[in-house]
Amino acid sequence: MLRKKNAEVIGVSAKTEEEIAELDDDDRRDFLEAEGVKESGLDKLIKASYKLLGLRTFFTAGGKETRAWTFHEGMKAPQVAGIIHSDFERGFIRAEVMSFDALDELGSEQAVKEAGKLRVEGKDYEVQDGDIIEFRFNV
Repeated sequence: MLRKKNAEVIGVSAKTEEEIAELDDDDRRDFLEAEGVKESGLDKLIKASYKLLGLRTFFTAGGKETRAWTFHEGMKAPQVAGIIHSDFERGFIRAEVMSFDALDELGSEQAVKEAGKLRVEGKDYEVQDGDIIEFRFNV
């Protein structure tokens, strides 16, 4: 029955998750490695919930602040900009986009630009999970 509904089953031990939550990052990594798993049950549950609900994440960064924002899969750049502020959607001009993977691989925004992996996208751009976006708008 679960296969027909394309359901996913995730086992989560509340006791183990409680123990993991009390560990610092290094100890948490060591614990998970010793158990032969890559991520906690809670992380698996969050990812499965996002997938089930069709949710994705994009990032904004500037100055001292970096933020993650949640959007629905299939949303276009202006609508995603409106998640931040309605003025961003109303006055949308373009989105300057780089992928998280490109930034992680190359190490800096400048290196992404130099490698030609910073894109300028318009109103029809379908935002992707992990995009790092700077919106240009005029109100």
